[in-house]
Amino acid sequence: MSLAATTDSFERHAALFHALSDVRRLRILDLLRRGEQCVCDLQSALDCAQSLLSFHLKTLRDAGLVTMRKDGRWSHYALAPHALEHAEQAVAAFRSPGLRGRRLPISCCA
Repeated sequence: MSLAATTDSFERHAALFHALSDVRRLRILDLLRRGEQCVCDLQSALDCAQSLLSFHLKTLRDAGLVTMRKDGRWSHYALAPHALEHAEQAVAAFRSPGLRGRRLPISCCA
């Protein structure tokens, strides 16, 4: 795997873990486990301002965890198909050992 591909992979992992690192975003994902939800229902369940909810939903969309569907003036959100598979794969990649003898290109003690 090239350095650019590794960097892209790490950036994708970072966006995913950033999206999963907030309590309110985890609550949104929990609400969406029950199925598609209108943004107004999410706002009511979370008791937060529309602008704050929009920020969190955008973060989740950018990480590929949720999808949005417009219906007139309302937006409906759902868990993205296979959304958490990326998280499972990312964690598994860190759990399994890398190539024997391969290290990061940083040396602190030569």
